[in-house]
Amino acid sequence: MKKILVTGATGQVGSELKVLAPRYSQLDWVFADRSVLDLSDFKAISKVLYEIQPQIIINCAAYTAVDKAETETELADILNHQAVAVLAQWTTANDCQLLHLSTDYVFDGNSSTPLTEAAATGPINTYGQTKLAGEQACLRENPNAIIIRTSWVYSAFGANFVKTMCKLMQEQEHLNVVNDQIGSPTYAADLAQAIVTIVTHPKWQAGMYHFSNAGEISWYEFVLAIQEIGGFNCQITGIPSADYPTPARRPKYSLLDKSKIATTFGVQVPEYRESLAKCMALIRVNSRN
Repeated sequence: MKKILVTGATGQVGSELKVLAPRYSQLDWVFADRSVLDLSDFKAISKVLYEIQPQIIINCAAYTAVDKAETETELADILNHQAVAVLAQWTTANDCQLLHLSTDYVFDGNSSTPLTEAAATGPINTYGQTKLAGEQACLRENPNAIIIRTSWVYSAFGANFVKTMCKLMQEQEHLNVVNDQIGSPTYAADLAQAIVTIVTHPKWQAGMYHFSNAGEISWYEFVLAIQEIGGFNCQITGIPSADYPTPARRPKYSLLDKSKIATTFGVQVPEYRESLAKCMALIRVNSRN
């Protein structure tokens, strides 16, 4: 029985993997949050990994506060880059497979066509820079690793864009939402299923992969979909990014091409509205309980 260690176990993707785990009882799942595995303590990483002795590590842990990363640069780099290098070194030395999650923010946003895994990177904020450095360290220290870039992740767990918008549309009569940043959202449950499909696939095929839900939308269009599915009575106005300045710049276009992950592993790529409706139904149920 293969032992799988999931880092960042209380995050959105880690939480969704925990939901899926009982369906894959042929695997021995270990879920580690920061209290078990603190990725900012490099000496402790090796000690904990030797104790657990995983055969696969799924690294869902990351520093994801995009705007705060502009001032907490060192911490973002420790978690998104340096810790990844330590994990990659350990997995290489101990014959362990590594699957690491990255982000669409490694791109500069200047494309106008869906981004393949071979597209040129050029992050425009600190978060993206630290995640790109993590990718590079991962592949340098463990060329047999799998990296999955994803985008706009949301779920019924924790704090995220969908839950925030649901709350705001019930509290406010009018919202302004950026309409000139294009990409596709990712339901963390779909990403978790993609990850499990990969780790249970007969052949481990190392390299870079992209995953998000199908569809090409702006944040504004995403909010309109949330509004429609939720039946919220709130006026939504699309505005340019220039009218909503943030500490960290965002890529204007970061739509990911998912064809490689689909053809290599047979991963399903659900349409974004279908997944959004599933997630919002869960959020409604959870809010009643």
